Amino acid sequence: MKKILNSDVSNVVDEMLLGYLTAYRNFYRKVDGYNAFTYRGHRKNKVALVIGGGSGHEPMFSGFCGAGLADAVACGNVCASPNPQLVKEAGMAVDQGRGVLFVYGCYARDNLNFDMAEELLQAEGIKTAHVRIWDDLASAPKERISDRRGIAGDVFVIKVAGAACDAGFDLEEVVRITEKARDHVSSIGIATLPCTLPGNEKPTFELADDEMEYGMGIHGEPGIERTKMAPAEVIVGRMYAELKKEMDLKAEEEIAVLVNGLGSTPLLELNIVYYDLYKLLCRDGVKVYDADIKCYCTSQEMGGFSISFMRMDEELKKYYDAPCFSPFYAKGSVDGAVTRAAEEEEELILEDEDTVEIEINRSKEGVLESLNGEDTRNMLIYIADKVMKKKGYLTEIDSAIGDGDHGIGMYGGMKKVKKKLLTMTGEENVYKLFEEAGIQMLNSMGGASGVIFGSLYLAGAEGMEARSEINGDDLARMERKSLAAIQERGKAQAGDKTMVDALLPAVEALEKNAGKSLLEMLKAAEEAAWQGVEDTKKYTAKFGRAKSLLERAIGHQDAGATSVWLILQGMREFVENQLEA
Repeated sequence: MKKILNSDVSNVVDEMLLGYLTAYRNFYRKVDGYNAFTYRGHRKNKVALVIGGGSGHEPMFSGFCGAGLADAVACGNVCASPNPQLVKEAGMAVDQGRGVLFVYGCYARDNLNFDMAEELLQAEGIKTAHVRIWDDLASAPKERISDRRGIAGDVFVIKVAGAACDAGFDLEEVVRITEKARDHVSSIGIATLPCTLPGNEKPTFELADDEMEYGMGIHGEPGIERTKMAPAEVIVGRMYAELKKEMDLKAEEEIAVLVNGLGSTPLLELNIVYYDLYKLLCRDGVKVYDADIKCYCTSQEMGGFSISFMRMDEELKKYYDAPCFSPFYAKGSVDGAVTRAAEEEEELILEDEDTVEIEINRSKEGVLESLNGEDTRNMLIYIADKVMKKKGYLTEIDSAIGDGDHGIGMYGGMKKVKKKLLTMTGEENVYKLFEEAGIQMLNSMGGASGVIFGSLYLAGAEGMEARSEINGDDLARMERKSLAAIQERGKAQAGDKTMVDALLPAVEALEKNAGKSLLEMLKAAEEAAWQGVEDTKKYTAKFGRAKSLLERAIGHQDAGATSVWLILQGMREFVENQLEA
């Protein structure tokens, strides 16, 4: 797919967001240093509403911040959740002392990162709550509704949540109303064309020209049935039947309807979809309280659409009808929507990030028996370069069973690691270098990868007494701590088809070879990690977007486990003085 992007695609979200904020600077203020922003006119003395998720679905979530809507938005990388620090900063920027409500789509990575952000805010004395939206009926059966994904039904829930916050209720009441809206919404989508993530050469999934897939997710997650293309009335009839059954719709009930385009389906076709849908609703005596036909929750140039229903009652009507305004979504009229004062001008220009090539130095020729501060810094820079060069390889692996963003995420995280470490010449504390590298990954990668791979460096080094030199045994202790933190945070075990399948045997190999040379220990860890990667081909996935593939994930290796192996391989190559050209 042709993309209109700049040459360095790792900046795509920064550039997209700054374009949006400079165009609509009357309404928004960027959170300094983070891909988050606030509505300039958000009301005071109320529960603050923060929304967010992966970029690439615009105008969701960025277009739903404004008067009567969200107070702040946290924007993750493309198809990746925002990292915990970013979410925290967005919440702190709008906290009024009455609590912060987070509303977002139910995805494992978002759940992980928003939960961690809430913990950070609560540690600051800020009261928080969250409502996860799970409207995609095709993504899990009703008895596992909390495993369902959030798609275009987000629009209804955010609209009601914003109105409830502005009504001045306390946090508990706002949560009740928002959960009620969430529980009254169901959606189903259909895909006719794949999307391609910025920086990827291949689409996230493949569909033949004469095929479509019912229930496919906005990231290309598998749906409930792939079939041949059909006329609009056939497609709509099938989707309506699913929604009617799911919601047990009866005559005389009232619903709000959203026909949402996924990116490339034109309004001409979406209007036909609504016409066919409306005829079916009239046939069954279901009343349409309100209808909307827009592209609100997209996925790049994906073809297809979704249909969302919200069952209405008098309480929900009150919040749904409340006036709101943003550049992309409005109801009624709102006074004072533009609040920027003339003296509040600021320039929002993205600074170029230099990916300079540097010579990797080592403290001595031959094999290293230990790592001092400068060796550690250079080793981590070498690993960053190595992983960045493998972006295409990791993307290809992840595209087979995921959404193809792992290579881009690792590239962006390692780029930030390298940039930071280049400024840390003279740092003697080895643990400080690992810790800083982990922080950079945590705060730049987004998705679950930011937390997990940030912890690979950070969790083991954090809180350790300063050391100017470490050996293999020290490294083993550090990685054991990291493994424990990763498993505690992500709950993954061996056999779940995650990075743990490579990290766990690598840590065990380090410990089994304790007392031997640093090189021997790293060779054993690298070998064990690669075997772990190979083993992931035998497993079904328990986490992430590959989970819904079930047995279809067998035969494919896990991208996260592959990255662990590459990192350990980089450590071994540096210690052995076998650096890649």
